[in-house]
Amino acid sequence: MKRFIWKGFLAFPVLVGIGSLLFHTQDVSSQSISQAVTAPSFGGARDPGVRGGAPGAGGPLAGIQANPLALAYFKIGQEEFDEPDGEEVDEGLGPRMNLDRCGGCHLQPAIGGSSPAVNPQVAFATKNGGRDTVPSFIKADGPVREARLVRNADGTPDGGVAALFTITGRNGTNERCQIKQPDFPTHLRNGNVIFRIPTPVFGAGLIEQIEDSTLLANLAANATQKSQLGIRGRANISVSGRTITGVANRNGNDGTITRFGWKAQNVSLLIFSGEAYNVEMGITSELFQNEREQNPNCYYASVPNDVQNLEAADALAGTTAIQNFSNFQRFLAPPTPSPNTPGGSASIGRGRAQFTSTGCAYCHTPALRTSETSTVLALRNVTANLFSDLLIHDMGVGLADGVTQGQAGPRDFRTAPLWGLGQRIFFLHDGRTKNLIEAIQFHQSSGSEANGVINRFNSLGDTAKQDLLNFLRSL
Repeated sequence: MKRFIWKGFLAFPVLVGIGSLLFHTQDVSSQSISQAVTAPSFGGARDPGVRGGAPGAGGPLAGIQANPLALAYFKIGQEEFDEPDGEEVDEGLGPRMNLDRCGGCHLQPAIGGSSPAVNPQVAFATKNGGRDTVPSFIKADGPVREARLVRNADGTPDGGVAALFTITGRNGTNERCQIKQPDFPTHLRNGNVIFRIPTPVFGAGLIEQIEDSTLLANLAANATQKSQLGIRGRANISVSGRTITGVANRNGNDGTITRFGWKAQNVSLLIFSGEAYNVEMGITSELFQNEREQNPNCYYASVPNDVQNLEAADALAGTTAIQNFSNFQRFLAPPTPSPNTPGGSASIGRGRAQFTSTGCAYCHTPALRTSETSTVLALRNVTANLFSDLLIHDMGVGLADGVTQGQAGPRDFRTAPLWGLGQRIFFLHDGRTKNLIEAIQFHQSSGSEANGVINRFNSLGDTAKQDLLNFLRSL
């Protein structure tokens, strides 16, 4: 049973541009993303497909097993992460949301992952008496998607989440609560919708514990080689109007580098969780106290839905939902790669070498070390094999979404961590393709920092390409 009054679901955003990007992105957003662009032929090399076998993910960090209290926090967080919220609206559903459980989005190949093959958003549209229609870009065979609008009606930048569904008609609502879904058909015709899919949260606690100095040192490393390939990269910073020792302040007032989300827009797992509750599930909390839907006829709670229980008998019982969610992600183990699937260990080994020699590793940094001062022993001084620099890079017009978050502009995206890639179904921020080769090719377009690396990949022979693809699918 829920201990708090909660609301709603978790969502995620597809591609629309501004100005010179409008034509390209309008084409993409108004048709099936996976069919928007045809990747070139690669002869004998092919994507091995989603790796079978055990998930190799979804459990706690090894070091947490020896800490009963930390393990208890992980388990309660995992249960709440996977449990539907708000069978009745007075339990906190809505008023606008994209689903009613985090686990519905983060399910492949295990709880904490990315979009599953079967999209739960289709059934959710009419769950518990809901009267919503399923938007044209939401398909039963996935991916789970979040929609964002690029521009406001007056042409100014928007970028906010346009929740897919409402509480209108659902169990417990009154007839005074009549809110409508966004006019997605019109926005699609105007090229004003972009999509994102769920980011996996495996190993998120390790990512959180990588120091800023480590990220900046990695950015400075191999500068000559990166420059020759056109790779730049930078931290996502949010300028607050002042500076720290002459450097633009990097996250509001605390001067730290943000690292979570498709554009590295969130600095911590607690903020990442609280924002998702509020924006994707309609759940207010002590971090995000205001309803996004400002219709008083649809308010069914007079206080934030998720608050600290000051009368709880112990700390575990008094922990808020967003704290439980962040603890689950913080203690969630990274995926375990396969040593020999697909293609065998020799092919995977050669592919790893190709991954480095082509320059993929300059952005998808194979490993970074966590802080030596973490308060949790299991997170302290750990090598995180995340295959990401956690920085943002200009990916050119081909992947541009027209949205700015912090200092990440319309063409900028965080280098996606690749651990667990072998068992993902959908690729890129909008889930436009299931094919790994296509995903690689979409990195190449006018202005993309990846162009030099993709040229090197394209120049490889079929066997070398296959080795690299086998290596990626082994992760």
